Amino acid sequence: MAEIKNVVVPDIGNFKDVAVIEVAVKAGDKVSAEQALISLETDKATIDVPAPFAGVVKEVKVKVGDKVSEGVLIVTIEATAGAAAAPAASSAPASVAAAPAPVPKPAVVAAPVAAAPTAPVSSGASAHASPSIRRFARELGVNLAQVGGSGEKGRVTKDDVQNFVKRSLAGGGTSTGGTLPGLLPWPDVDFAKFGAIEAKPLSRIKKISGANLHRNWVMIPHVTQFEEADISEMEAFRKELGAEYAKQNIKITPLAFMLKACAITLKHFPDFNASLDASGENLILKKYIHIGVAVDTPDGLMVPVIRDVDQKGIVQLAKELGEVSAKARDKKITAADMQGGCFTISSLGGIGGTAFTPIINAPEVAILGVSRSSMKPVWKDGEFVPRLMLPLSLSYDHRVVDGAAGARFTTYLAHVLSDMRRLAL
Repeated sequence: MAEIKNVVVPDIGNFKDVAVIEVAVKAGDKVSAEQALISLETDKATIDVPAPFAGVVKEVKVKVGDKVSEGVLIVTIEATAGAAAAPAASSAPASVAAAPAPVPKPAVVAAPVAAAPTAPVSSGASAHASPSIRRFARELGVNLAQVGGSGEKGRVTKDDVQNFVKRSLAGGGTSTGGTLPGLLPWPDVDFAKFGAIEAKPLSRIKKISGANLHRNWVMIPHVTQFEEADISEMEAFRKELGAEYAKQNIKITPLAFMLKACAITLKHFPDFNASLDASGENLILKKYIHIGVAVDTPDGLMVPVIRDVDQKGIVQLAKELGEVSAKARDKKITAADMQGGCFTISSLGGIGGTAFTPIINAPEVAILGVSRSSMKPVWKDGEFVPRLMLPLSLSYDHRVVDGAAGARFTTYLAHVLSDMRRLAL
């Protein structure tokens, strides 16, 4: 039998009688761990109170305008079987006195908190919105400064953001990259007229990534440069290294070598390790090299970031790759794990294909696609010899990188991959 648990206001410092400014759920809603339940506003910050575990909301005990303090019951949730409470913030107490509840008495869980300044420095900073709404708007690529707020005191609500996106997709907005002028509206087809169908909702990850990919494709002028790298020596060395570290359960994959080679190449071509600022008039050159790696999960692609790649060896990179990939597939990856990337690698080598056009992960200016390697005859020293060739596909932002620079980047990267000595530089 599922357990009904009480969720109470956690430790929010010395604040008491804090106003509830948003209630994001209602009875019957399914919630996931860390999904925002309510938002509170003090005189210094707006605070999200997220769900400590997944389940179904049974009853909401507060409404907008209520005043709450630490320990006040906010919702009851029928926990999903096997759901465990998410770790509370370090300032939250290990336990909270149980609020009155019907018999049998539900378990009491202090929810973690997510706080943000009332007006963070970001696009739409002047908009009146809670952290969860700001996060929701960022995921959809919406500038809150252009969204009218219908909530109390002009606060922007989730419905306001969704309605803004709908208007944009219908041609009424300008900031989300919706329907372009002159294009016909998306066809509304009753597919059931032609045969049996099944409606399958997109996963949350695909919804978020889809909106971001649409924005990036529409707003960034993409060019893709193709190249092949001779990785014959690299692969032979990788197999030797893999056998050596197999007993330590460290899998040495080609991607570890790709990370190291990309870090070396990015140092040689700093404009690729950069981002355009919000005005589009300045290039921000980064003195660090953090590289994102696309990971295929059952719910869609996720891109955890490996930090300071240039300062790590192949074995360390292989170890970290295994760890972050496992976290992504087990749905334990955090937002912090996917932030700060300078460049991204999307490898389809384990699946197949000869080339593809990866979409740039804004605000980065380039992304490398890697396809499956294959043995090919290569003309060398007056004869054809079998060599293991790796297809590379580099998409870059043509506002920052011109064609000559793109070709130089891929040529240099292929040279690094073909000469193992350069990985030690």
